Amino acid sequence: MKYDVLYTQSANRDLQNIHRYISVELKSPEIAQKFTSNIMEQIEKLDEMPKRYPLYDKEPWRSRGLRKLIIGKFVAFYLVVEEKHHIVVLSIMYGGRDIDKLI
Repeated sequence: MKYDVLYTQSANRDLQNIHRYISVELKSPEIAQKFTSNIMEQIEKLDEMPKRYPLYDKEPWRSRGLRKLIIGKFVAFYLVVEEKHHIVVLSIMYGGRDIDKLI
């Protein structure tokens, strides 16, 4: 059975910020569009076998079922809601940041 992939407002904002940074700061609007589209395509693939990616290794997030999908230098954090067959994308961030602090 396929899962529906849902984005929180925070995850949508993360995508917008990534796009804006590449487009404005790096002055590459075409690359920004391709890059954010690629992130979304990879996330959409979670609709099948969403548990194939690892749980986040720190508590309390691990016991809450937080999973991480690495997409190049970025990490998407998501939850699998089995009862509703939903994937909820919570955040997308640059993997080089102090993720433990930000989560």
